[in-house]
Amino acid sequence: MSTFPLPDISLEGRVAIVTGGDRGLGRSMALAMAQCGASLVIASVDAEGCEQTAAAIRDIGGAGSSLAVTTDITDIAQCRKLVVKTLDAFGNLDVLFNNARRLMRGPGLPPAGNSLPLWETDPRIYAETVTVNVIGTFFMARAAMEHFRTHDAGKIVNVSTSRRNFSGGRNSPYGVTKAAVEAETLIWAREVDGSGITVNALLPGGASDTDPLRPKRADQVLLPVDIMDPLAVWLASEESDRANGCRFVGKLWNPELPPTEAANAARKEPTFMDQVPPAV
Repeated sequence: MSTFPLPDISLEGRVAIVTGGDRGLGRSMALAMAQCGASLVIASVDAEGCEQTAAAIRDIGGAGSSLAVTTDITDIAQCRKLVVKTLDAFGNLDVLFNNARRLMRGPGLPPAGNSLPLWETDPRIYAETVTVNVIGTFFMARAAMEHFRTHDAGKIVNVSTSRRNFSGGRNSPYGVTKAAVEAETLIWAREVDGSGITVNALLPGGASDTDPLRPKRADQVLLPVDIMDPLAVWLASEESDRANGCRFVGKLWNPELPPTEAANAARKEPTFMDQVPPAV
């Protein structure tokens, strides 16, 4: 359950897919949206983790409020199957949160993590990370877009990272893939502009406390895992309909402001084109 005050927004009747929703930031965002009334589809390669999160959502929203679908986002057929199962279960799909990604630490990576210089990075791991983070994000967006374009409505939210990771040493391949995801966000937003479909990026704004394997410095303060929850709720709602090609930073959310005003204050400029109006 989110420890941050969530915006006073109802998501009743809204349906969202959260990839990588079985843990960390994805799980927290899914639970927050459930608190506001949304129905959630949790997707990842971890079947047990998906079902555990889906069960937690049912504890909030009751029977029929969630669905767990084991999905490998690097397989376009599985991505399309995920969308079909969502439509079969709920009759609609409003939002896709592209949260699944291969991080710098975890299964199949060096024990100390994959934050390595170019000459020490395993080429296989590099290729796998690009496949998951860039191609997988495209596959899920492509599958969702096939539905969104039949209704001229829908939202894609791509989870990104701080821009310092795009150029800092030892941030390849993860930083490279997230720079690509930001490019995907801007390009797709331009392509759908004015259609009723929107594409935006969302990021914590710093290192978040999601990874028990993360080496921690004595002086390091990590952002809480639910740092993006209020913005996730806002982005899943109709209040964000005018936001397209924008970049929102979780730690900049001010709960003292009305939701759309808080979202505008948490938007990191520039947007992909100057003529995009404020979300208000």
